[in-house]
Amino acid sequence: MLEALGLDKTSIVVYRTLLAYPRADFSELLARLGLLEGELRESLDRLSELALIRVSAVEEQVFRAIDPTFGVQALIAQQQARIAAGHERVEKIRMAAAQLSADFSSARLQEPDGIEHLDGIEEIRDRIRLLGNNVRSEFMALAPGGAQSEANMAAARPQDESLLQRGVRMRTIYVDSIRSNPSTLSYARWLVDQGAQVRTMPSLPLRLAIADRTTAVVPVEDDDSSVGALLITGTGTVVAMCALFDALWEQAVPLGERSASRDGATLSAQEAEVLRLLGRGHTDEVVAKRLGVSARTARRIAADIMERLDARSRFQAGARAVARGWLTDQE
Repeated sequence: MLEALGLDKTSIVVYRTLLAYPRADFSELLARLGLLEGELRESLDRLSELALIRVSAVEEQVFRAIDPTFGVQALIAQQQARIAAGHERVEKIRMAAAQLSADFSSARLQEPDGIEHLDGIEEIRDRIRLLGNNVRSEFMALAPGGAQSEANMAAARPQDESLLQRGVRMRTIYVDSIRSNPSTLSYARWLVDQGAQVRTMPSLPLRLAIADRTTAVVPVEDDDSSVGALLITGTGTVVAMCALFDALWEQAVPLGERSASRDGATLSAQEAEVLRLLGRGHTDEVVAKRLGVSARTARRIAADIMERLDARSRFQAGARAVARGWLTDQE
């Protein structure tokens, strides 16, 4: 109880000793209490600051205990002053926050209707977390880039679990290459075990998250989604993104099934996608990124296809694949 006054146990013992021995001087207190000289002086200083003791006016180094009522009143007055100053500071902080909020809203109003710019990975994650908390019925996502980072999966797990526990329909499309990455595949299987639906396909055009078919989040830059993102609520744009997701979902293969593999007379889905992307003029690096594999792996796949088709160039490989009926879309 007495600790509320700011007294430690030693100071409390010193005060009570002075009550019991009102004429005790410094030396007698040292002897009775068995304290070090520095400890006793520190306690006496503290008691004096709180107006709980005073030095005798007639006897040198003799300390008198004072009725705590007087000291406590002074202490209460000090605390009340601090509280009042604290309230004033809180009010100033509240006013400053309101001004900053107004500035933030004003800046947002300068953006196109239905589009909000999110700066940096932290703001993106915070907004997606808030978006996830407000999802009512459906959450859809495209997750390109192949193997997902441990940090991203760790950040996503609590929210994914919360969505599924609330009965939200959750659908995610990854690229086929995650089937060869143990940690990402394990996470995808965990999602399925929790009630989500997961599919894969050879490549994905962009990273995308859609909540309740009303709000979408897309990265500003394809090469680095952590740079920034756009939160879109414009009806027409979101409807188009939902249509894109639905079309890709129909083409994707459920995680529990294996993607189509070549049988010696055809191309696997991944190989066909490599030819399509190369036929559209994409570099090995772009193809690799779209497939979620290394550039070296993308070049090896292209070389294997050329060898199987006895082609001297990638263009010739595409033409021969179409001629054999292995490839029907090389736009």
